[in-house]
Amino acid sequence: MYNLHVRNVNSALPAGIELLLREGQLEDSRNGPVYVYPTPVTTVYSHPTERVLCFKERDANPFFHLFESLWLLAGRNDVEWLAQFNQQMRNYSDDGETFHGAYGYRWRQAFEKDQLESIVRLLQKQPSSRRAVLQIWGCEWDLLEDESLCKDIPCNLMVLFNNRAGALDITVYNRSNDIIWGLAGANAVQFSILQEYIAAKLGWPVGRYYQVSNNYHAYQDILSKYAGLAVHAPDPFRTIPRCWYERGEVKPFRLVQNPAQWDKELYMFIDNPTQSFQEAFFEQVAKPLYLSHLKWRNRQNDKRYIEAKDYAAQCQAADWRRAAWEWLNRREEKASYGKADC
Repeated sequence: MYNLHVRNVNSALPAGIELLLREGQLEDSRNGPVYVYPTPVTTVYSHPTERVLCFKERDANPFFHLFESLWLLAGRNDVEWLAQFNQQMRNYSDDGETFHGAYGYRWRQAFEKDQLESIVRLLQKQPSSRRAVLQIWGCEWDLLEDESLCKDIPCNLMVLFNNRAGALDITVYNRSNDIIWGLAGANAVQFSILQEYIAAKLGWPVGRYYQVSNNYHAYQDILSKYAGLAVHAPDPFRTIPRCWYERGEVKPFRLVQNPAQWDKELYMFIDNPTQSFQEAFFEQVAKPLYLSHLKWRNRQNDKRYIEAKDYAAQCQAADWRRAAWEWLNRREEKASYGKADC
């Protein structure tokens, strides 16, 4: 087991690339050559709420990362709502309408109980409990003898919640973790938002986030594309350029103010993201970003970039605002050169 201690996702990505380039073993897979670390890897985040990637080279889609996380917390499994932020997600649905392995649906509906609410009640009654386990994998659905039968088998299997020194730690167990798209991409946002959400309902601060990756990997062609980021990774002869958070240019925006109101408005937002909200996160962060993306994806609008960036500028979370603005800028530059805009 290798332990990778990082501050946030912006140190996890270059450190992970460095680790695979240095010690990864090249293997064959159904998706092509892949570099795999020879043992499981645990990534330990000391500041998990610093969840927004700042690397322009990675070009992460902040709209998709944020809104997928809200879709998960709402317990959804429908393709249409999520696909408006990433059309490629349709490729992971077996029937074109739902996702077999949707994490949020499994958190809140699939096992005939809302596991998140049960975990909150358990830890409220017994803060030191070691039984607060969130199930994602279901053997009756997922342990298939023919891999071709399903496109969307969960990679993340379970989440453990623990009170350590009065703060909420989480440990996520993952069977197969692509470090670029999964671990230091969507996972860092999905599970840190889940962690902060549960911590807010308990009234506890956010602690550490442990991601245990049984198969820690990156595909050869993708790893080669981002190999330049490895120069930022920690080793005895290099220093890590400080990210937005470390330079004090941005800081995380508080996710939840009033848990009961937030829960109510979460479902309101999914149903109609453009209405008014009392919770600051929905009114001041999620809503302007949704409107920004709505303007951007209207390709019939000659002013779509201007209007999209105007709405992005209204976002009161400095990290998400900056990421959205830069993502839009990169697409505007590509469009000006006649390149694909996606």
